[in-house]
Amino acid sequence: MAELGEIAEKVRSKNAGPFWLTIDVFCGNSDVFQRVVAGVDTARVADLFGVDLQTVKRFDIADLNVVKFSVPRPVVQGTRADRDMHGAGWGALLAELVID
Repeated sequence: MAELGEIAEKVRSKNAGPFWLTIDVFCGNSDVFQRVVAGVDTARVADLFGVDLQTVKRFDIADLNVVKFSVPRPVVQGTRADRDMHGAGWGALLAELVID
């Protein structure tokens, strides 16, 4: 068992417009990609970010060895309640997810 951030080359997050965040897991090679695809359950990602499973969009991009998640922002970007204007802090949460 290991944290996702320990086996992936990079985990980053960013805005995907004012209402969405996107989190990219750059795996580096196909072996790590397959491990991430098998080990990261979309329902766990939804729980981690506190969003409804039906709203999580997942993209497994084998040609690039990347797994991408898009989730709705908890608040609209730039509003008074927004604590992460650029969405950069969300990747760190996913990087700490323990997988087999």
